[in-house]
This record gives sequence, C-alpha cells and structure tokens, in this order.
Amino acid sequence: MKTAERFTIIGAGNGGKSMAAHLALEGAQVKLYNRTYEHIHALAKRGGIELDSYEGGPQGFGKLQLATSDLEEAVRGAEVIMVVVPSSAHASIAEQLSPFLTDGQIVVLNPGRTCGAIEFRYQLEKNGCTADVVVAETETFIYACRAEGPAQAYIFRIKDAIPLAALPAIHNQAVLDALSAVYPQFIDGTDVLHTGLNNMGAIFHPALTLLNAARIESTRGDFQFYIDGVTPAVASVLNAIDRERVTVASALGIRARTAMEWLKIAYNVSGNDLNEAIHNQTGYMGIKAPGTLNHRYIFEDVPMSLVPIASLGQHYGVSVRGMDSLIRLACIIHNTDYFRRGRTLEKLGLARLSVGEIQRYVREGIREED
Repeated sequence: MKTAERFTIIGAGNGGKSMAAHLALEGAQVKLYNRTYEHIHALAKRGGIELDSYEGGPQGFGKLQLATSDLEEAVRGAEVIMVVVPSSAHASIAEQLSPFLTDGQIVVLNPGRTCGAIEFRYQLEKNGCTADVVVAETETFIYACRAEGPAQAYIFRIKDAIPLAALPAIHNQAVLDALSAVYPQFIDGTDVLHTGLNNMGAIFHPALTLLNAARIESTRGDFQFYIDGVTPAVASVLNAIDRERVTVASALGIRARTAMEWLKIAYNVSGNDLNEAIHNQTGYMGIKAPGTLNHRYIFEDVPMSLVPIASLGQHYGVSVRGMDSLIRLACIIHNTDYFRRGRTLEKLGLARLSVGEIQRYVREGIREED
C-alpha cells in the first residue's frame, strides 16, 4: 500500500486539532470533521489551525482542505480516517460512518482503549457496511497536547514509539506503510488483543480517581494526582488489578507488560515496588488530579477499558474481583450501570467464541460464527 496523502480527522478536541494541524504541516491533504459546526466555525473561517509545540516540534499554520460537520463530505476521498474522539463514542461513529465508507479506506482509532477496533468492526457489520475497509487502533494517543483556542493547538510532546494493530493483524504492515511518512513513531503492535490488554490507562486512571474521590471533591483536584494520590495502600490496589489484567491476557495467550515493566519501558524508571516506581517518575510531578469526579477517567476508562477486561476474565475463568469492585464503585458514584453501558463480550460479538477462535479472529479476520 502506498503512503497515504489524504486524511480525515474525526473529532476537533485537543487531539483532533493537534493531529489535523500537524498532518497539514507535513503536507497531507486534511479534512476535519466535528458534529457541532459551532465548535469549528473559527478554524473553518481561518482555513486552518495555528500549531505551536515544544522546541524542535512542529510549528506553523496547518492549512485544512475542509472543516465540516457533514460526515459524508468529510470522509469522501479520504485514504485514512483518524478517529480522535473519546472511546465511548466509537460505536456511534461506526454506525454513522457505515453508509459512507468505501473500499480501500483505513480507519484508525486513536487510541482504541480496550477492544475498540473489535467493537468498531462489529458495529460496521451490524449496520450493513459492505465496504472493504481496514480498521486499526493505537495502544495510546501519540500526542500530549491541548487546544489553545478555537483555531490554535499546542503539542507538549510526540511519543517515540506507539504500538498499532489492525483487525485482522495480517493488515498491520499495510497500515504502517500508509502512515510511515507522517507517523514513523507507529510500530507493529502484534494484534488488537495486545494493544487493548496493554492499556495502562485501565490500571492507573479509574483506581486513582475512585480511591481519591473525597480528596478530589474537597480540593477540586488541587493535589498532585500521581505523587500525592499514590500511597502504599493505593499502590496495593493498583498492583492487584494489574495482576488481574496480566492474568486475563495470559488466559488469551498473551504476555502483557506489567505496570512496573511499562514504567521502565516508557519512562526508564524502576523501584522496589510499584509505589516507589511511580514516585520515581519525575514526569508525574506537577500533574494535577481531575477537578471533578465527572471525568473521563471514570466515564470513559471504566466502561471502555475496565469492563471489557473484566468481561473477558469472567468469561474465561479468571478472578477479577479487584476490577469488579472498582467498576461497582464507579456505578454507585455516577449512578450509572457501567457493566451494561460498557464493552461486554456480547457488544463485541465475542460471547460465543473460544480463546482459539478469538485469536484466529484478531490475527486472520476469521470469526467462526460468520
């Protein structure tokens, strides 16, 4: 597959604006879609996005081909469609895209969280999409960034190596080839079970938020989320749910990275235990806690990250009592049934599949029920 030149970005939040501007500065033809036109009116009028970044990073005015709230117009002619919205919106985006996708297009979820590409592909099928498209996901988002204004964005850093996997994995190289000119940071993520079950946000975000609930509400998040929010007791909970995640992965034939290994790889920090390793990560210093419990660390990471991991564990005989406890706490605090709203095996089309059948599906695209 040749290198892609025509991109559509779905979502004009912090990540979407940053990605659109960066791709445009790299010489790509970029369309930006947002469901609410008022949110992109200013940048549509200017014709692009002003991007600033760290020293040596991309900077300048990224000229857009189009900014629109018309989804059909946005994806027409695109070679790659980059979905940059909260993972809780993936199913809805798949449903909306179904009539407009055409053969040969690539859809990349940035990131997929856990089982994002599986959910997305299943929704396309349910909604009668017959186009021959490739769906892929990244393990994490490539940028640390924020929107600086209605037509401005700032990139704090671009991560060095981001695992990416297609569904099925036989298309990994084709997707990497299509993106290589603009995103050499993307590397082969093996398959979407690997990218999904190595989702560290599932471990750190919900547990830290829920176990610091009183402090978040009483201070409106005025404390260091990782440095102050992680104590030996909190780290013990993080360790427990991390072991559950790794065990679920093992039950599916995957050697997942532990949180300690991830900290070593991502930040080159270590310690005698997880509590010490987190506090040795100087990059966490100064990162404030969420100002409210109505935050994506709960309403996105619980249903889209913890629920699918717990659902896989329960289905294949792995004890996930720690995860189950956190999900139930989130349900109580938000008065929401996240078990029902989350990515269960039924919603992923995996409920009737054995471990071997799931492995074959993510690697080869063959689902035995088909």
